[in-house]
Amino acid sequence: MAAYAVCVRDGQLLLARSPAPDGTPEWVLPGGGMEHGEDPHETVVRELAEETGYRVEVTGLLGVDSSRHVWPARRPFGRAVDHHGLRIVYEGRVVGGDLAHEVNGSTDMAAWHDLDAVPALRHIRLVDIALRLWRERPATGRVS
Repeated sequence: MAAYAVCVRDGQLLLARSPAPDGTPEWVLPGGGMEHGEDPHETVVRELAEETGYRVEVTGLLGVDSSRHVWPARRPFGRAVDHHGLRIVYEGRVVGGDLAHEVNGSTDMAAWHDLDAVPALRHIRLVDIALRLWRERPATGRVS
């Protein structure tokens, strides 16, 4: 389980940069994994502060993305891995703090990007899903 936020301000989207499995940097939504017993609302507020330096107000629930990946047997597990992830996507508004890069964390940089430029960035699929949720605001909280 993880929680993320779409923060749009003046036509720009707040993103964080993280290394892909091959080591190449890619842009991700700020957010991340829930700690045991943590409320997802608290998760997204904490993760945004850690990854971007900003304090955010959660202004809405956009939806939930469910993803399942099965990886064949390989090291270090030696067996197939069947992973099911649930990613809660919120809308957030920056209410304080200053843009800062995370130190010794899962991301190394945070930046605002023009919404029109996002498709050309190397980014994870969740960014596209979250932007569709933000633009379309489906009643089901789900886009296909």
